[in-house]
Amino acid sequence: MPKEFPEAEVFEIKKRELKSPVIFAGFVGAGLVGPVAINHIIEKLEMDEIAVMRSKHLPPSTVFMRGRLRHPFRFYANKEGTICAIICEITLRMEGLYSLVASILDWAAAKGSKEIVILDGVASTEHDDKAYCAAEEDLVRTMADKDISMIPQGFITGIPGGILNECLVREIQGLTLLAKASRDTTDSGAAATLIEALNRFYDTDIDTTDLQEEKDRIHSEFSELSQKYVEHREEIAGMYM
Repeated sequence: MPKEFPEAEVFEIKKRELKSPVIFAGFVGAGLVGPVAINHIIEKLEMDEIAVMRSKHLPPSTVFMRGRLRHPFRFYANKEGTICAIICEITLRMEGLYSLVASILDWAAAKGSKEIVILDGVASTEHDDKAYCAAEEDLVRTMADKDISMIPQGFITGIPGGILNECLVREIQGLTLLAKASRDTTDSGAAATLIEALNRFYDTDIDTTDLQEEKDRIHSEFSELSQKYVEHREEIAGMYM
């Protein structure tokens, strides 16, 4: 008898020694800022795919990119084991969300991670080249020194909100970096703004030139996902300022 799909399980496909990594995560939202930014980070840091999320709550969808088949919910690590990335390239419904959140944070705890950073977009009419943050008070003040502004108030839902809520009751620091982004199309400029904020705060050196210069290619690659986000916008994660 075939084994039933799990509620949620981070299924490791490559062994990698991780050293209390900081985790960057991106999910489908306004401008597809999260997936675009995380995909760029993965490429520039030459990260390896180490795991995928298996769950009966994921829609039965897969992703093709430049003709290559890949799982839509993936986990990556850099060669040093100090940075991990989580990217989800499908829209997620509310059903089963708590199981997905718990699975992610259980895995993070098992790897000794102390910090998870969610990159996301705020639906807006235009990008203002600014990065914003929501985090616990002490961290907000530190980020202000790096030209990352505090969000005065707002509402985060979906898997980003679930992760941030759960971080408040676990021994892991959760924060989100946000940029104003297009409501209806891929916004690589907003993704670049968030990566540049990461560079300032985490002393990374991730070049964003490609994001600025190859907007048409990026828009083409993410066009189908962008359309699905528009169709299901009311059912998935969002941030309202």
